[in-house]
Amino acid sequence: MNRKEFRENVKVHGKRAKEKGIVILARLLFGRTMVTILLLLLQIITLVVAFKWFQNYTDWFYHIMVVLSAAFVIYIVNSKENPAFKLSWMFPLCAFPVFGAALFLFVWINPGSFGLQQKLRRRIEETRDLLKTSKRVQEKLRNESADLRGISHYIETMNGFPTLDGTEAEYFPLGEEKYEDLLVELKKAEKFIFLEYFIIGRGIMWDSILDILKEKAKEGVEVRVMYDGMCALVNLPYHYPKELETYGIKAKAFSPIKPLLSTRQNNRDHRKIFIIDGKTAYTGGINLADEYINEKVRYGHWKDASIRLKGDAVRSFTVMFLQMWNLDESGKEDYKRYVFADCESKQEECNGYVIPYNDDPTNRLDIAKNVYLDILNRAEKYVYIMTPYLILDNETVVALTFAAGRGVDVKILMPHVPDKKVAFYIARTYYTQLLGAGVKIYEYVPGFLHSKVWVSDDVKAVVGSINLDYRSLYEHFECAVYLYKSKEVEQIKEDFAKTLEKCMEITLGDYKRFSLITRVIGRIFRLVGPLM
Repeated sequence: MNRKEFRENVKVHGKRAKEKGIVILARLLFGRTMVTILLLLLQIITLVVAFKWFQNYTDWFYHIMVVLSAAFVIYIVNSKENPAFKLSWMFPLCAFPVFGAALFLFVWINPGSFGLQQKLRRRIEETRDLLKTSKRVQEKLRNESADLRGISHYIETMNGFPTLDGTEAEYFPLGEEKYEDLLVELKKAEKFIFLEYFIIGRGIMWDSILDILKEKAKEGVEVRVMYDGMCALVNLPYHYPKELETYGIKAKAFSPIKPLLSTRQNNRDHRKIFIIDGKTAYTGGINLADEYINEKVRYGHWKDASIRLKGDAVRSFTVMFLQMWNLDESGKEDYKRYVFADCESKQEECNGYVIPYNDDPTNRLDIAKNVYLDILNRAEKYVYIMTPYLILDNETVVALTFAAGRGVDVKILMPHVPDKKVAFYIARTYYTQLLGAGVKIYEYVPGFLHSKVWVSDDVKAVVGSINLDYRSLYEHFECAVYLYKSKEVEQIKEDFAKTLEKCMEITLGDYKRFSLITRVIGRIFRLVGPLM
């Protein structure tokens, strides 16, 4: 598709998106979304009122809950949890022992998510033999740096994903570029199309993709669509999978939001994966909604990034998708039917190494965070980071400040126009400590920076869905690509430099000029930042 056709395609779907605006608003106000929200609120209010009643009129209940609260404090102090989580729980347990103990008991018992870990482990075991670093690559790794050998061994041993060299990568610094390329690749599909996204929003972007998916389904191409259940609250009807099935598309929502309090609803599928024929895969921070290609203006200009892989590494994303798809399915998937190793270019043109990896809230291994920490701790010249959120635990703060203290040039790009103000105010509370240690912080003046990108020392980079906050690092299902000596590392560095030109550097003086109310709000909510 040339640029003229691309622009015409955007115009065709633009009118359709505008006409649906009123329908979406009506669905939000009068549909199942509002009923679900009201029922959840009713349950919360009922719990609060009940605990308040017991506290005021039943002495024995109050004393039991106080004892439980003290027991939970002792348990938390001796647990393996992150220190920030421990501190966040201390506040409700000590200040509001009845409600705090009840809340912790609810999270600890974790109703609604029983068996999630066992189901995922089962699918991982089924696919283990499909994901191994080849002997040829193992031989090559012996001549590479200890940095690469270490992270390669860690990801394969702890996460189950191999290091691959037969893969082409192309980096897209904007959603518009990924979108245009994706439409071209989609039309080439012959066997299957898999996509898994945190957000799908009807409009220009999704409607044009869906048109192609419908046509491909008619041609006999297998199409599977999976999106996070949160979409049903705002973006999509609750029964949208059934609508897609009428087009011959298999579809499901991961963990749909139900009017039942459950901590499983806190574990969202935040991944962004698009797979075509087992030969091409996309991942990154870009969801399938119009703001990601700047066809809908939200929070100014939307800066995001994605990466396309062709070749051996697509196998990892295909398996990754099928593991999640089959999480709540019975029976066993015919994985080999969908797994290919077919680098479309000549082997010598597939430069560098590619390591896809994921993380999930059930493994307790902190894979995503440890990959980031490894980059910081091994950096010699620079570490450049783009992230929309900055809610850090102590280990990450120490790694950032220690790297800067060693003389490493550490730069962090943040949005200047936030999408979540409270999270933004919390992020700014870290500025003084980081700036004081020599970390440089910049804010993207044109609008909202949503990229989750790291690049270091001209040899390594990470592009994925993983933010620098507790939700991404501990609560969500996430994915990313680790690049080593790939030509795209230089492209990522160039994108960082160009983006930096549109940013304002934040100094300690700037922080002091931030409004007092926003600084106070940030400090207060930072106490419960790990629980947000």
